[in-house]
Amino acid sequence: MNIDELQFEKLDFKDVKTLATWAQQEGWNVGPHDAEVYFKTDPDGFYGFHHNDELIAGGSIVSYNGEFGFMGFFIVKPEYRAHGIGRKLWYKRRDTLRSRLHKNAAIGMDGVLAMQPFYQKGGFEIAFRDVRYEKKGTAFEIDQHISSIEESDFQNILKYDELCFGFSRPQFLKPWLQLPLNKTFKYVENGELKGFAIVRKATNGYKVCPLFADNFEVAEALYQACLNSVNGELLYIDIPMSNSAAKALIKKYEATYVFECARMYLGNPPKVDIHKVFGITTFELG
Repeated sequence: MNIDELQFEKLDFKDVKTLATWAQQEGWNVGPHDAEVYFKTDPDGFYGFHHNDELIAGGSIVSYNGEFGFMGFFIVKPEYRAHGIGRKLWYKRRDTLRSRLHKNAAIGMDGVLAMQPFYQKGGFEIAFRDVRYEKKGTAFEIDQHISSIEESDFQNILKYDELCFGFSRPQFLKPWLQLPLNKTFKYVENGELKGFAIVRKATNGYKVCPLFADNFEVAEALYQACLNSVNGELLYIDIPMSNSAAKALIKKYEATYVFECARMYLGNPPKVDIHKVFGITTFELG
């Protein structure tokens, strides 16, 4: 196979579902309905290579209204690895995403340890380590300030999410909140939203995605609600190690280290209140 003859093509929903299946087989612990939300977020944000009409590699290059881009879901079918296909696809994805964004817009991604030097050569710089931890769900008495997120809460949730993500992403957040089997929590005090958390079903157990909160006390109450909602099941959370309060929370609850990535940016990092970020949303779309 001549990799120079491979056609770089936009992927359809069927292809994105295939990427999700591959990711599941690789142990990425994706959710059963992630592909649907990812594709809704940006139907023009997935590209890859086909060979003889077979998808052999792909990934996301999602644009958030041209203001910010995110690369993820990057995977090459095992039998086609070690031929330079991944390298070629990564650079084509990076350059295509840049062309889809406004001038000087940044691109984010989460890079595994082994690939970080390669991504750095491609212009990305490490902003912080993000580490996955697991803990088995446990029964807790829920704080009186916590309740489920309702449809009428969406605008307030969206504004809070923007503080922690850096950009408004209603096209992602609305279907994300409505995923089947989701558990959602908001912390409201004196009529003011102080934080929120989402728990979604994954291939193995459940994932917190995200946990955003004003401070340690609010984050702890939300984390307890998350653990309580999956009593006896494994619960995963990906924390930014630059948030000392998030590290303290994980230490207090004796969660177990699983693996880590690094949040990396090409261009100026988004302006976010990292001290509110106790659990990031995804490694695939930010």
